Amino acid sequence: MASYATPLLTVGLLILSNIFMTFAWYGHLKFEDKPLYLVIMVSWGIALFEYCAQVPANRIGYGYFNAAQLKTIQEIITLSVFVIFSVFYLGEAIHWKQIIGFVFIGIGAFFIFTK
Repeated sequence: MASYATPLLTVGLLILSNIFMTFAWYGHLKFEDKPLYLVIMVSWGIALFEYCAQVPANRIGYGYFNAAQLKTIQEIITLSVFVIFSVFYLGEAIHWKQIIGFVFIGIGAFFIFTK
């Protein structure tokens, strides 16, 4: 695989995996009337698709990125997907303190990728 495709494929698969995982972890919050065992089973089913994207993403990306960089990419994507999810799916407002916290995480990511 060409080296320019590796980061694109890695990040694309990580975005896809995070969309699935966010729904697996938090999607049930809109269904409080459903029994816990049912939302656990549904969450596991959704998480299977998350793993089908996440495992290949890390396998493809490892070597181009080191493990710390892969984890950092994962966390930045996780926060980005979660903000979109919480605003548009859960209907929660984003607070300025959360944005400041995310900025600090982004600054940390900068140091992980700096040589």
